[in-house]
Amino acid sequence: MKQVIYHTTISLLTIVLFIVPATGDQIQELRWSDLIKEITLEDPFKILEPDQLSDLAIIARLRQLQAKGDQPSEGAIKEMEESTRRLEEANIDIDGLLAKRTETTELRKQQGAAVREDLDGQQVRMPGYALPLEFTDAKVTQFLLVPWVGACIHTPPPPPNQIVFVTFDEGVEIKGLFSPFWITGEMSVQSATKNLFFVDGSADINVGYTINANQVQPYKK
Repeated sequence: MKQVIYHTTISLLTIVLFIVPATGDQIQELRWSDLIKEITLEDPFKILEPDQLSDLAIIARLRQLQAKGDQPSEGAIKEMEESTRRLEEANIDIDGLLAKRTETTELRKQQGAAVREDLDGQQVRMPGYALPLEFTDAKVTQFLLVPWVGACIHTPPPPPNQIVFVTFDEGVEIKGLFSPFWITGEMSVQSATKNLFFVDGSADINVGYTINANQVQPYKK
């Protein structure tokens, strides 16, 4: 009986030794939204009523026109003066809110470029559309992975944290830009700029992630 228990224990320990290291290499399936690092944005305008937001927008628009050297109409100036009076009577800090408006806009831009450092070195699997960069023997070995058809071509490029540079030594045949793929491999979090060629020119595209792929497959749900 003791011998049976001994052998059973050894067998269980052997299984555990094989299983535990493998958990570190688990493949994490990602959605594109998973690549975005959330930045906490405080809303400085939540204290305002809808009509006060409208007044602040009028002031901001007129000040921008004046800063450009444009001369607003008398009616527009009168409207701005009325908006200013109403906000001041409500003890609203106009200049302070307009300064925070600029700061909030900048933070939103930063969020578009912010990457998730915790994904560095992770084994991942994610879908997307491939924009070829480099060919070897008629197969694509380097490409940009983007979240929608035509990204970077017919529209302005997505933010860097929504573009992945993929290397795949084995190469893959890509017949057109409308076939999605599953990409599996090790992700690196690093900024880079890649030159994408079009029929009528080229463009530098900023990317926030790289995947060294070991598998590229046609997309299937």
